[in-house]
Amino acid sequence: VFFCSSAYVPKTAAGHCKWAEVLKDLEQIKTSKDIDVSLYTANTDEDVKCQEPVIRCFFLEMKVILQECRIKNCSKTQDVLNVWKNGNASLENNKLNSTTSAKCKECEEYDEKNFTEFIQSFVKVIQKECK
Repeated sequence: VFFCSSAYVPKTAAGHCKWAEVLKDLEQIKTSKDIDVSLYTANTDEDVKCQEPVIRCFFLEMKVILQECRIKNCSKTQDVLNVWKNGNASLENNKLNSTTSAKCKECEEYDEKNFTEFIQSFVKVIQKECK
C-alpha cells in the first residue's frame, strides 16, 4: 500500500540537511517486514526545546533495532547500522543548542510502539529538523 510513498524524500530537505543521509536510510528500512520490536517512541509534537533529547531517544532505540537485527540477521541490518552511525555522527558534530530542560521526558517515559509507528515518528521528527 505504501510503495509509491516509500521512495519519497523531499528534495529541498535532502539538499542541505545534516540528517539527509539518515532520512534516506530510514526510507530504506521502513518497509522491512522482519523487524518486530516494541520501541519507546517520542512524540512528534514535543516542545522545540526538547528536540535534541527527542532525537537522541530515537537514535538510542535504533541501537535496540540493530541488536535485534544482528540476532535475527534482518535483511536491512546494514541500513539500520547506517542510520545509527550517521545519526550519532550528526549528534556529535552538531551539538544542538538546546539545554535539556527538566520538563523534557526521558526516553523510557514515552509509549512503546511497533516498528512501523516508530519509523514514521522518527521520519517526522527528522523532517522537522530539515526545514
